[in-house]
Amino acid sequence: MSDYNTLGFIGLGVMGEPICRNLVKKSGKRVVAFDMSPEPLARLRADGADVAASAADVIRQCDLLFLCLPSAKHVRAVFEGDGILKNIKSGQVVVDLGTSSVSQTRDFAGQLHAKGAAWADAPIARTRQAAQDGTLSVMVGAVPALYTEIEPLIRCFATDVTNCGEVGAGQVTKILNNMVLFETVNALAEAVAVAKHNGVDPKLLLDTLSKGSADSFALRNHGMKAIVPGTFPERAFSTEYALKDLSYALELASDAGIRIRGAELIGTVLQEAIDAGSGDAYFPVIAKHIDRA
Repeated sequence: MSDYNTLGFIGLGVMGEPICRNLVKKSGKRVVAFDMSPEPLARLRADGADVAASAADVIRQCDLLFLCLPSAKHVRAVFEGDGILKNIKSGQVVVDLGTSSVSQTRDFAGQLHAKGAAWADAPIARTRQAAQDGTLSVMVGAVPALYTEIEPLIRCFATDVTNCGEVGAGQVTKILNNMVLFETVNALAEAVAVAKHNGVDPKLLLDTLSKGSADSFALRNHGMKAIVPGTFPERAFSTEYALKDLSYALELASDAGIRIRGAELIGTVLQEAIDAGSGDAYFPVIAKHIDRA
C-alpha cells in the first residue's frame, strides 16, 4: 500500500478520531496524530498511534498528512504560521478530508505545487457511525497519478471512493451533495409539520413516502431518526456547520453567475434556527422551528 511510510493526522473530532483509528489499524503505516484536545490523543495513543507535540511536529515527521478540520478557517490556520506551508518538503502530500472553500483549496494546492508538494481534496460523506465502521464515501479532487497513490489509504476508512476530477472537484461535489441534503431535509421538516397539524402521524407519513418517489437517504436517516422523534443532539453535524457548508455552495453559484434560490432560502432557514439558539444542535433541528412558526 503506497510508499508513504509515515502518515500524519491533524483533527481528531467526531469524524477525525475514528478515521485516524481505522488508519492505525488497517494501513500498516506509522501514524502520527495531533489535536488541540488531549482526550482523543490519549485514546489513539492507546490504539497504537504516535502523538505529536504540535501541527508543525506532525508535518515534519510525515510523508502524507491527513487533515480533518471543521472549516476552511481552521484549514487556513494550519496552513499558515508555523504550519503546512512553512514546514512542507518536496514530495509530501496533504489530503484534506473536510468540506472547504473551493477557491482556497485551489490556492493552497498551487502554493504546495510550487514547493514540489501536492494537495488533494477528499471530503468525506456519511455519518459518525460510518466513520467508525470504515464505510464513508469520499469524493477526491486529485490528478490521476496522485489519486492512484492515495486511494488505498482512503479505503482504510471508506467503501466508496470517487475521483471527481482535479484539485477542487472533490469539494465541488461534496458541497453540492450537502446543498441537496439541506434542501431535502427542509422539505421533510415542512411535510412533517403540515402532517401533524392535519392529524397524520409523522412516522406513518415518512414510512409511506419511503415506499414512493419521495424516498431518499435523508428521509430514512435525517427524517426518521431525527425529525420524527425530535432528536437533535449536539456533537453531531450542527446547524452552524450546515450553514458554513451552504455558504460554499452559494459562493460557487455566485462566482458562476447562477442564482440558486432554493439554496438561498435554506440559508435563511438555517440562520433563523441559529438565531433562535439551535446553532450547536444537529441541523434537522430546523424542523422544530418550522413547527413553531
